[in-house]
Amino acid sequence: MLDGLPEWHIKGELILNCNCTVFCPCVVSLGAHKPTEGECHAWIGVSIDEGSYNGEDLSGLNMGLLLDIPGRMGEGNWKVAAYVDERANDAAHDALLQIFSGQAKGTTGLFTMLVSEMIGHERAPVVIEKEGRKRRLMIGRKIQGEIEEVVGADGGPVMISNSQYWMGPDIAVAQGTKSRVRDYGRVWDFGGKSAEIVKVNWSGPN
Repeated sequence: MLDGLPEWHIKGELILNCNCTVFCPCVVSLGAHKPTEGECHAWIGVSIDEGSYNGEDLSGLNMGLLLDIPGRMGEGNWKVAAYVDERANDAAHDALLQIFSGQAKGTTGLFTMLVSEMIGHERAPVVIEKEGRKRRLMIGRKIQGEIEEVVGADGGPVMISNSQYWMGPDIAVAQGTKSRVRDYGRVWDFGGKSAEIVKVNWSGPN
């Protein structure tokens, strides 16, 4: 334990679609380069294959995030909304909010420095689907996103490997196909825009 905080871990897959017109420069610059459009609008979906927080099982649950960032990711001032899988019991719901707000420290602890405002959090039907090269995040009518891997020379996805990206070292390059956000006053469409798929292995509080 760190400062009395419980141990936690999450293994699974993260999918992201943002408004960058070419692949997100934040990945290789580690948030130091501006997004291609000057500001970052994005949705994130995390499917948890295996996870726990202080002994509470998180396996099989999904999490969704809406991100509104005014400039370089590394400069902070993020505005974030969180969507917690409605299948989560009260303990798992609270655990996921602790992890994805950064309060649980560890891998996501940097959120406490980067997020200036949590604009909302709610239980929701967070559905994540995997179909070949495609991934989908569906949160009712609020977020309806679909991305697809960009195919590389060997038939697999184009990859960025061995990075120091906080989400994970190996990132599959993807592109939004049908992607809409309609919530918290945000009306965004990310079809044809940058996307990524990352295997995550996060833990805390150390």
